[in-house]
Amino acid sequence: MLVRRTFRASLVTASLAAAVLALGACDSGSPDADAKSPAGSGPSVIAPGKPGEAAETLSAQDARKQRPDDSPNSADFTYARMMIEHHTQAVGMTQLVPKRAESSAVRRLAERIAAAQGPEIKVMESWLETHGGPTESAEHQHDTMPGMATEAQLKKLRAAKGKAFDELFLKLMITHHDGAITMATDVKSQGNNVQIEEMADDVIAQQTTEIGRMRAMS
Repeated sequence: MLVRRTFRASLVTASLAAAVLALGACDSGSPDADAKSPAGSGPSVIAPGKPGEAAETLSAQDARKQRPDDSPNSADFTYARMMIEHHTQAVGMTQLVPKRAESSAVRRLAERIAAAQGPEIKVMESWLETHGGPTESAEHQHDTMPGMATEAQLKKLRAAKGKAFDELFLKLMITHHDGAITMATDVKSQGNNVQIEEMADDVIAQQTTEIGRMRAMS
């Protein structure tokens, strides 16, 4: 699974980094060390072996090849595009709060949601641009995204005010957050990119906490 692969990769990276520092310190006092190494090859590093196996010494070039491939796959790209649309709807719902909500707690919650998800949209857009993925809107997939409010529900929310608005906003946003957690959990098992996995982890942690707050407010 990707989580195990990422954990193993982190251990290998940390071990390699420590080995580079240790060998670099030893080589610094030996003029012959640089002379024996090919230009631009860098110092050798020690890669820990599997359980029961001895460590091996690798050139810097070979060590770089040992890093796991986290090239984005279709699940990563789909997640980024769909989550941009998902977050956009949530931010749109929070924009109704200042003029329609009665509860100050709901107002503060909406501010936190907008403050978190607005920047996350920009990060995902930047990720798509960096990785050359399709950036078209996922709006045509609106009905297939878990947790998305329907147009009828949004119309009702826009018409509500005071306590009625607060209750409907919390109900819809809890469902919305549940859907985001489902999407994030799915990409953690189906995707391959470390950055997308980290973003998914953030969504799960943040929105699970917010669901707890909203249920306490309902």
